[in-house]
Amino acid sequence: MCLVFLCDQQERELGRQQAPGCCPHCGGKVVAADVESRWRFCFLPICFKIKRKYSCTLCSRRLVLYY
Repeated sequence: MCLVFLCDQQERELGRQQAPGCCPHCGGKVVAADVESRWRFCFLPICFKIKRKYSCTLCSRRLVLYY
């Protein structure tokens, strides 16, 4: 008997806004996007998180914030 486990992650963008600073690679403007992610296992919600992701508008690189 073969069992199939369904596990997936869905991401949805909630909004975008301009962030302070500039891209260290090309000097372009930085945009902050609020992203909602949901993990599901067999159609049951496991985890729900809202993250803020930063990216450059010119080179489209994902930027990481270090404290």
